[in-house]
Amino acid sequence: MTLPKPKGMRILSATKEKDLKQVMRDIQVDPYGIKVMLPKAQGYILKINALSNISANILKQEMLSLGGDVAVSRNALTGKAKKTDCLIMGNLAQLGSLSNKLHKQPFGLDNLARDLSLALKNYRRENFSLDLGSHRLCLGARSHIMGIVNVTPDSFSGDGLGDKWRAVEYAEKLVRDGADILDVGGESSRPGAKPVSVKVELSRTIPVIKALVRKIKVPVSIDTCKAEVARQALDSGASLVNDISGLKNIKIAKIASRYKAGVVIMHMRGNPRSMQKNPQYACLIDDIIAYLTEAIDRGVSAGIAKEKIIIDPGIGFGKTLEHNLEILKRLREFKVFGLPILSGTSRKAFIGKILNAPPEKRIFGTLASCVVASENGADIVRVHDVKAVKQALLIKDRIRE
Repeated sequence: MTLPKPKGMRILSATKEKDLKQVMRDIQVDPYGIKVMLPKAQGYILKINALSNISANILKQEMLSLGGDVAVSRNALTGKAKKTDCLIMGNLAQLGSLSNKLHKQPFGLDNLARDLSLALKNYRRENFSLDLGSHRLCLGARSHIMGIVNVTPDSFSGDGLGDKWRAVEYAEKLVRDGADILDVGGESSRPGAKPVSVKVELSRTIPVIKALVRKIKVPVSIDTCKAEVARQALDSGASLVNDISGLKNIKIAKIASRYKAGVVIMHMRGNPRSMQKNPQYACLIDDIIAYLTEAIDRGVSAGIAKEKIIIDPGIGFGKTLEHNLEILKRLREFKVFGLPILSGTSRKAFIGKILNAPPEKRIFGTLASCVVASENGADIVRVHDVKAVKQALLIKDRIRE
């Protein structure tokens, strides 16, 4: 008896749960079978830093027993090293079983089990409801855009708007073009920028914010590192504080908590005057995650609700060209926080270095970086060229649907 040959074979690129589920439905898998097999089809690699060699060896044996594996330092296996980083490799079903087994183990592995379950839950989260007072943003269903409103004379991108009404008209145009949030800033954060006084920053931003709150129907953000500027902006109707200093000034966190405002917490090495002087990291993504973890803890301790926090890995802030590209490539790893991710690549120097182009001619590079960022996990992109980015992301969103 000759059996018919299969009509074709392909390697699936589907990685998201809903995509995998649809493929199974297409071949008419029983609904119960889909429920059982779906976790087996979703593979993950998790990195754990500085685990004791005893715990690492137990972890490896438990994962091997489930059909997965754990990569550890050779010195940890021989007992020469007291600690090792680990890479856990397995599918969702195996990791779930691992978590159950670790709950029964000593040496702190029960805590690791809890952290493992939380990390997976956070990483797989796709949707967020961001409460900004009179505004609520449903993040995840589509890409959202934060439009930049610079009221500074020394913006790196050459788009500074010194006149209040010119700034308001420009902001209204950004909303018509598709901006979901407006970010008003009165102090340049370009590399080497000199700080301005509280008085100057207030004079630039507060009149614009007051006018915008009356005229537009999207939330307004204040881009500042100064507590008094944040306070007056929130008092004038802003509902989000974009703090590039990562809540190093705890007063900003307390003010945001008092007003029940949202907060963008960004990673920055040093400050705008020093950040680009030979930036180096032991391990870029790990270092940024550690920094953001501490900043989030500061914010929560000051009373900010965690569901009001957005994280920003700080592309262009104390990063080389290679650092910025690595962040974009690995942006999804920041989903481990279970918080919305903001990406700010618009017209930045790393795009100029690749294209050999001045800021005003970096729009196509900006479009590419925003599409990549959104595809790799960014919920919000912060941009100057709202209309062009909106169109690019609309195409990307429709493809992903």
